[in-house]
Amino acid sequence: MVSIALFEPDIPQNTGTILRTADCLGVHVDIIEPCGFIFGGGHMRRAAMDYLHSVDYKLHDNFQAFLAYYKNYPSSRLILATTKASTSYTNFNFQNNDIILFGKESMGVPECVHNIADSSITIKMLAGKRSLNLAVSCGIIIAEALRQTQAI
Repeated sequence: MVSIALFEPDIPQNTGTILRTADCLGVHVDIIEPCGFIFGGGHMRRAAMDYLHSVDYKLHDNFQAFLAYYKNYPSSRLILATTKASTSYTNFNFQNNDIILFGKESMGVPECVHNIADSSITIKMLAGKRSLNLAVSCGIIIAEALRQTQAI
């Protein structure tokens, strides 16, 4: 099944909301530290509600630890969701075992992460608009990925 990865998230409410969504949809979440907040702190717990205790997630100390962990899963593709991509998520063919990586709210991901992603996708927006909320973007893309892979 497709999964979500969050690269050094900045906003605890977004992370909590994404964890809650993932639990409701049966999706695994990888959280790549350092976070811009205390993981499991009050703001995140309020957004995650009681789902934090049942969601399937793994904390990784850093991006290198995340990559090392996924070397055990060679069939996985790393799909970067970014405003810098030209391929719309609606024109992308998702596969089981895809890991959809979302960057930090304040600055996305560094260029080195762009360079190692297997593919990059975006949500097309109206001209002049910068970005959607991270939790909203994650929900939109994961729903399409699950639809395509027949997981929901």
